[in-house]
Amino acid sequence: MKKTLLSIATLASLTIATMSQAQDSTTVKKEFVPSGKISGQFIGDYFFKAHADSALRSNTIQYGGVAKNYDAFAIRRIYLGYDYQMSEHFATQLLIANESDNLDANGERTFYIKAANIRWKNFVKNNDLIIGQSSTPVSATVTEAIWGYRSIEKTVIDMRALARTNELGIALQGKLNDKGDYGYNFMIGNGGKGGQFTEVDKNKKGYGELYAKFLDQKIVVDVNGSYEEVSVVNKQYIETGKLAIAYVSKPFVVGVELVSQNQANAATDTTNGKKNAKLVYVTPFAVSAYVRGQFIENRLFYFARYDSYNPNTSYTPSHKYSTAGMITNKERFFTTGLDYTPLTNVHIMPNIWYDKYTTLKDNVKGSHAKSDYDLVYRITACYKF
Repeated sequence: MKKTLLSIATLASLTIATMSQAQDSTTVKKEFVPSGKISGQFIGDYFFKAHADSALRSNTIQYGGVAKNYDAFAIRRIYLGYDYQMSEHFATQLLIANESDNLDANGERTFYIKAANIRWKNFVKNNDLIIGQSSTPVSATVTEAIWGYRSIEKTVIDMRALARTNELGIALQGKLNDKGDYGYNFMIGNGGKGGQFTEVDKNKKGYGELYAKFLDQKIVVDVNGSYEEVSVVNKQYIETGKLAIAYVSKPFVVGVELVSQNQANAATDTTNGKKNAKLVYVTPFAVSAYVRGQFIENRLFYFARYDSYNPNTSYTPSHKYSTAGMITNKERFFTTGLDYTPLTNVHIMPNIWYDKYTTLKDNVKGSHAKSDYDLVYRITACYKF
């Protein structure tokens, strides 16, 4: 009997030891293997300019300087990138791009560096440190994805050139909980024309963003801003603020963005003569509202957006300004269309692109000089890989 009990005890001990070793072996952490991924994007259109602003008032946005009845096949974006995960905590990104206005002296397409950075992941829990050229907090980190149709048009802050979406500098991105309900993005960059240009002064640009997601991340509130000193001598600086609120669900998304900017001492008021000229503020303001959703799940989608843009709410029609290039037209932008997705990441989108100009000046003669518009019909194609 004693031998039997001893045998059973020995067998039980061996069994427990074997199970323990097996369990330990399953919890052994796998050795990290570095890996990389190639990615790309294409956005192109066939477009027809059905109506053109008689004064050709804008050449800073798409189709502003295109004549009526003009049609063409066009490429608006080409991306080619490579992401490399060096270790569990370090990753690199390289992205080259061609946008529709990136042309050389002969009118041929050229590529520039859109992103080139190294990311230190979780250098503090839920915090990443990015060094190099990367997306700025103004739109590319949160709100561009919510709008969801960069292939149709940039977000309003980018479309109106009120901020840059990529910058060369150092950034800190963090989440305040594991789920990412709350977070922030801070960045210090060169400022000026943006990351693809060489720095030409000692001034730097600061960016900051705070966001919160409520109701299982269906309600998103995003607040961000930036500040850049342009000239110490003339006390010129640019400060920009943005508030975005959106409801995000699978059936539909609806959102609104408000953008306000102060360009200190950016214009010269010569109403009382050149000897008494004074520097004044330029204060752009924009509102953008959009909706998108789906008619057929994962196959047929719709989208619509309306923007109102005033390039200078401080403009006084009775005053005289000597500042070259001052924009003196309000603009109202509208786009709508369908998005047919025959395959994941492949989109064919018939759409309408419309932008109306209304002068801020008084005593303007002629109805078209007071107000006119650009109207474009497009079929847009987009794919990612």
